Amino acid sequence: MNRVPFVNLNKEYTSIKKEINAAIGNVFSNSSFILGPSVSAFEKEFAQICGVKYCVGVNCGTSALHLALIALGIGPGDEVITVPNSFVSTTDAISYTGALPVFVDIEKDTFNIDVDRIKSSITQKTKALLPVHLYGHSADMESVLNIAREHNLVVIEDACQSHNAKYKGKKVGSLGNIACFSFYPSKNLGAYGCAGCVTTNDGQLAEKIHMLRNHGQPKKYYHNLIGYNYVMDGIQGAVLSTKLKYLNKWTKKRRGLAQLYNKLLDGIPNIILPIEKDYAYHVYHLYVIRVLENRDKLKEYLRKKGIETGIHYPIPIHLQKSYSFLNIGSGSFPISESYANEIISLPLHHSLTKRQIKYVANTIKNFPN
Repeated sequence: MNRVPFVNLNKEYTSIKKEINAAIGNVFSNSSFILGPSVSAFEKEFAQICGVKYCVGVNCGTSALHLALIALGIGPGDEVITVPNSFVSTTDAISYTGALPVFVDIEKDTFNIDVDRIKSSITQKTKALLPVHLYGHSADMESVLNIAREHNLVVIEDACQSHNAKYKGKKVGSLGNIACFSFYPSKNLGAYGCAGCVTTNDGQLAEKIHMLRNHGQPKKYYHNLIGYNYVMDGIQGAVLSTKLKYLNKWTKKRRGLAQLYNKLLDGIPNIILPIEKDYAYHVYHLYVIRVLENRDKLKEYLRKKGIETGIHYPIPIHLQKSYSFLNIGSGSFPISESYANEIISLPLHHSLTKRQIKYVANTIKNFPN
């Protein structure tokens, strides 16, 4: 076996090529390149999948987060509680509004926000909680929502990595006041370019985001708000609608491959495997292990054996240069910081074979630690 790719978008495309090409061809035929019927159709379909009343398509997950915060009235002087071990778009969106991110460290087992640490971080300036469903595993949303109700806070779900994931039988994206998804090409449901969406059960929020994404227009050339050019392309709506039909099937494949990893990697010294809490339905956007010793050497060893891996994420947000103005030093969030030096994301996507999973596992077993 020469190579195990981290993602294989070409193989995915080839498997549904005729359907994808037909869907894109329809967009060319009706020339609805910005928003249009393909985006509207996808919005209805994805809302149904998530179990919500409304879905608003936008141009990327970062824009979804930005608009969600604005629609909820977050602005200068406000604070939003989130985690330091997400992709930086989570906090960039907060910063766009003029608000400040306030970080809470994570649980030791799920990589998600430690709900027991939230209350001590709430101040008079706190307006929102922004939990991240990291790697495809839901945060403990019941606890998050209880804290939010107690302190009169709004909840924004960052579900950008958790399409089809569940918390106590309910889909993520349906639990908070509002939720945000990314359809970056490598996501479990990925576009062929940049795209994202906002989901909610609140009609007023949905209406506001509809306007905000398109220059504040309730209808063409009537501008009720100062808005943005965050619209979804028609081609992306068509692609996403086509791929959405396969999401359940692909999710089951991911979960099966993750369970095979769990079986094959169990008991290897210095390797800690991901878990699935009783309340969760993990969709394994990423299969992330912790390597307690020689993480970087293992990563290089796997590379030489043709196995592509990733590190999500190597530097916690509070230690990034762009957030140095917060003056948060090293050691402030020890779990997040420690894990950043231990984690490796192994190849996991629905185009992988069991043979490839076994090769990766056997290679790790044979690593001369």
